[in-house]
Amino acid sequence: MWKEKFIQYLRVEKNYSSHTEISYLDDLTQFEDFITEGNSTFDPTRIDSDDIRVWMSHLMEQGIKPRSVNRKLSAVKSFFRYLKKKGVIIQNPAEAVTGPKVAKKLPSFVNDPEMTKVIDDPLGYSDDFRGHRDRFLVELLYLTGMRRAELIALKDTDIDFGACTLRVTGKRNKQRIIPFSNSTKEKLKEYIAARDADIENKSPFLFVKEDGDPLYPKLVYNVIHNHLNSIPTLAKKSPHVLRHSFATEMLNNGAEINAVKELLGHSSLASTEVYTHVTFEELKKAYQYAHPRAKK
Repeated sequence: MWKEKFIQYLRVEKNYSSHTEISYLDDLTQFEDFITEGNSTFDPTRIDSDDIRVWMSHLMEQGIKPRSVNRKLSAVKSFFRYLKKKGVIIQNPAEAVTGPKVAKKLPSFVNDPEMTKVIDDPLGYSDDFRGHRDRFLVELLYLTGMRRAELIALKDTDIDFGACTLRVTGKRNKQRIIPFSNSTKEKLKEYIAARDADIENKSPFLFVKEDGDPLYPKLVYNVIHNHLNSIPTLAKKSPHVLRHSFATEMLNNGAEINAVKELLGHSSLASTEVYTHVTFEELKKAYQYAHPRAKK
């Protein structure tokens, strides 16, 4: 009963996505099944910290990676915070439980000279509307650091040509403003003119398919993946790589980390700090490559 009420709370009061709801429900169901062993009714008032730690150990023994275990623990922690808020429990048994350490994985990114080649590749894009759209789509993701879903949701009304800004709606419907240059303003106008001339079915969305319908996630992924394929050394070739590339280039060129945080729409500075590790790794590589005694 409380599990279902918790999921409804996430949907109505926290405005979580359906994807997050499903993940939380799956994680809590796994936790319940482990505690009850399928033989009794789950009673959250009888759970203690040791129960949660034993469950986590079980997950690790099953070969589940630390990052996934932490995600599941996060769902359990949120659930018990909710129960305490509702007065069902007095003490939160998950509060003092810490998850396994996760090795930091540096994000893949593309440097500016490589991105320039991708965007300006004369043979990489067709001469029709689709080619025009795909080129500008790649460039705008790199110029703004937007998430794929944010780009898909962009509408013409989100553009302020006078102020040279985009109004972007991010996670949990949180809005932020991203500036763009005069050069990008001209490219935006050129793209919109080409779109309106070629597409009969008018749509409020900035980026559309040839039939006027809005883009969908897999299409955007395929566009980015296909064009990043020209960089054989790149480990990942997803839209998020362009977000990583935007942040890395900003920090490499002297931007304040708090400014990058706001542009990316991160709720926590910790999410942005990973890019400082990327820039430091690049410095180490440059030192090791260039200094005559660095390899000794």
